[in-house]
Amino acid sequence: MSILQGLLDNCIRDIDQVLSALGITGEEADTLRKVAKRYPVSIPPYYLNLIDPSDPEDPIRRLSVPSAVEDSVHGHEDTSGESHNTVLTGVQHKYAQTALVLTTSQCSMYCRHCFRKRMVGYTHDEVTKQILGMAEYVKAHPEINNILLSGGDAFINENDVIREYLDHLVDLPQLDYIRFGTRTPVVLPMRIYDDPELLDILREYGSHKQIYIVTHFDHPHEITEESKRAVRALIEAGCPVRNQAVLLKGVNDDPEVLAQLLNSLTSIGALPYYVFQCRPAKGVLTQFQVPLERGYEIVSKARTLCSGQAKAFRYVLSHVTGKIEILGRLGEEMVFRYHQSKYRENDERLFTMKLREDQCWLENIPGWEKHS
Repeated sequence: MSILQGLLDNCIRDIDQVLSALGITGEEADTLRKVAKRYPVSIPPYYLNLIDPSDPEDPIRRLSVPSAVEDSVHGHEDTSGESHNTVLTGVQHKYAQTALVLTTSQCSMYCRHCFRKRMVGYTHDEVTKQILGMAEYVKAHPEINNILLSGGDAFINENDVIREYLDHLVDLPQLDYIRFGTRTPVVLPMRIYDDPELLDILREYGSHKQIYIVTHFDHPHEITEESKRAVRALIEAGCPVRNQAVLLKGVNDDPEVLAQLLNSLTSIGALPYYVFQCRPAKGVLTQFQVPLERGYEIVSKARTLCSGQAKAFRYVLSHVTGKIEILGRLGEEMVFRYHQSKYRENDERLFTMKLREDQCWLENIPGWEKHS
């Protein structure tokens, strides 16, 4: 049995075990059992132990344990138009320079704010079926200069699968770098520091092509001695670590908490990259979305509490039309800029919108109606 498989076998997937560990009973327990039938549960014991069982609003609990509002019918299955960007099963090509590959639908922990709840832990239908076919597509599109291996969690693939992906990609001269999208350093850090084979693979292939690790810390309590050790191991293997946090109600929607997260990440070498506006995904928006006006205030105040490196991130939302940066206010309107665009005519385009007080997402963006 591999190190990875042993760790995955220990993950808690029985909702009754979670309920017992946290002392949840009665009507609430019955509701959470219902939610777990629709959106699977998996929590590594390491991560479950970070929860304060006496605090029903514990941020780690909110990130990992189902809640009653998760069963809401409101929201969208595909908030960023991934189905329209799919060129091969499991391969998306939304931005000219980037190919995104869904390598697996599995994670060691199923985050309750996941924007791919439609598939993660639920179906393999959107996962790439042929690594060779993916590589051939990339070769046929020389404008692609980077690959994001995602999922699910790319580090939940066995080492031989990770090696196979790198075998097909590392010698493509058009690629400047390869990224792995993974929450493993946060939720299952021992998969990294206790697996020398994985680190050797990253070191070996990283000597030929730069490999970046894009991870996902959302709260300061996730920064533990174990997660620090995992980040350090990746850096020592030659892989810079960048962090993409999500602004989440009840988790980090406080300037001081967000600033503590960003400063702490900088101190351990996981440099802040994006703070994402939470997407209006089904099973997510009713419990985690923060209105854009308030989100901007939180992020702006947090920036004033951050060091220079810690504030080197962008506050963005991942829209159907592209990645849109939330820049600030101009009078009564909010200013936005396309950081990345699906459509060339929107590259770097600035626009303004007057937002409703409760508005959490962008609809009817000026100038994009022809693409809708």
